Amino acid sequence: MSRQSLLDRLASQPDWDVIVIGGGATGLGVALDAAARRYSVALVEANDFAKGTSSRTTKLVHGGVRYLAQGNVALVREALRERAALLANAPHLAQPLPFVMPAYRWWEKAFYGAGLVLYDLLAGRAGLGKTQFLSRDKTLGLSPTARQTGLRGGVKYWDGQFDDARLAIALARTANERGACVVNYCKAVELLRGAGQVSGVVVEDAETSRRFELRSRCVINATGVWVDHIREMDSPGGAQMVAPSQGVHLVVDREFLPTDHALLLPDTADGRVLFAIPWLGKTLLGTTDTPRQDLVYEPRAFEQEIDFILRESARYLSKAPTRKDVRSIWVGLRPLVRPVESHGGKTKAISREHTVVISKSGLVTVTGGKWTTYRAMAEDVLEECFARKFLPRRDPGATTHLRLAPSCLFQRRPAFISMGPTRRRLAPCPAPPANLHLVSPKPWSALPCVTNSPAPLKTSSPAGRGCCSLTQRWLPRLRQTSRQFSRKSWEKVLTRRDQYGSSRGLRSSMSCRRTERRDKR
Repeated sequence: MSRQSLLDRLASQPDWDVIVIGGGATGLGVALDAAARRYSVALVEANDFAKGTSSRTTKLVHGGVRYLAQGNVALVREALRERAALLANAPHLAQPLPFVMPAYRWWEKAFYGAGLVLYDLLAGRAGLGKTQFLSRDKTLGLSPTARQTGLRGGVKYWDGQFDDARLAIALARTANERGACVVNYCKAVELLRGAGQVSGVVVEDAETSRRFELRSRCVINATGVWVDHIREMDSPGGAQMVAPSQGVHLVVDREFLPTDHALLLPDTADGRVLFAIPWLGKTLLGTTDTPRQDLVYEPRAFEQEIDFILRESARYLSKAPTRKDVRSIWVGLRPLVRPVESHGGKTKAISREHTVVISKSGLVTVTGGKWTTYRAMAEDVLEECFARKFLPRRDPGATTHLRLAPSCLFQRRPAFISMGPTRRRLAPCPAPPANLHLVSPKPWSALPCVTNSPAPLKTSSPAGRGCCSLTQRWLPRLRQTSRQFSRKSWEKVLTRRDQYGSSRGLRSSMSCRRTERRDKR
């Protein structure tokens, strides 16, 4: 299905059950859930899918260790449940990741270890592996670049890692397969009203300036940190709902963390935790939590934030990265829900939970939350719509076991996740080949939409031996579909945030290949 056919569908079908404004994690999750329940759904996004916060995360699908330290047990339990669902429904994009937390003071190993054991207990049967108390030598064996001076041991625990931009595209593709009309570069410019209630949206195609009037029983504002812009259309002069917070991530070379285990740095100067994570052959360091008042599509890191990450990393790494070691930087804006009485202050104390609000005129707004809980957020939004009788209730739990595209790639074996000598079943659905890793650069050459040449993999895994043929079989099809959903080309989705540490060179090589093809023609 081409983008033009999607626009033609908007023109020919003015009436919808659900209209979603916003193509990030929350909006795409709502669109997929509604489409899976057999409602007619239109989603419009002013830019590219996952243009904002949803492609600028720390790449973790996790329960939130620091939320547990804050006593927010309900949020952690929900996130751990959703972590298991995401790992099962998108095994080609998410996988378990082991973490090591080094201990340098006599009480840290027992104190943090007890908290991580509680973390495992909250996960229950959805846990990924048992927390282990490590000696000094075992800690250095798993994290060889951890600072040795004063090291007393450590704690190992399990969480998850995922590719956020690719997961957003997978959600868009799956929603499209379920009948939703998802269109990017199509901006909501006006809310339509009937009998004092919001009854639709006027959208404008950014490429042709063509406008469409879409009517709906339910209009959902899921634009992340920009929800107040849409709420202003509904009720000018209303109170601001979101307190934006900026999170900065640095990419450095793998030599600073030459292992497949991530590091959790539990005690930073501002009371947060810091992560050092293996990511596609590089090391990802982050993040910060800095309030800001302006909302820009391309936020820049403040100098003090970069210095903070480098300074805190130096406390725990034997070889400290410097400014010249930073390969790339990306910044995301968190849509933190502002308490009614809040007029500023530290955003780390503001709620990380999502909030669903329905205005007097019937505009449904959802914001807050995080990637891990996108599916639960979508269910909550639809529950509110049912309660207000905007929609008839249908098919609860429609996405609980819904595999995300491209599900056709992995149909080889049961859903077991390997954890050293043990294996645990997550759900009765297939898992990806064992050689597709988010933390290692070589196996990723076999992933669809990452490379132009499906090079053979050196692996003894039975799943790995079939991977090349799968790549050759599905690569052209996936590229064609990816172009449909990323109007600025599928390469931009994968490299937009400089998340590979060398995307500038990757873009240049892509540009050269396009020039060579034109010259040949």
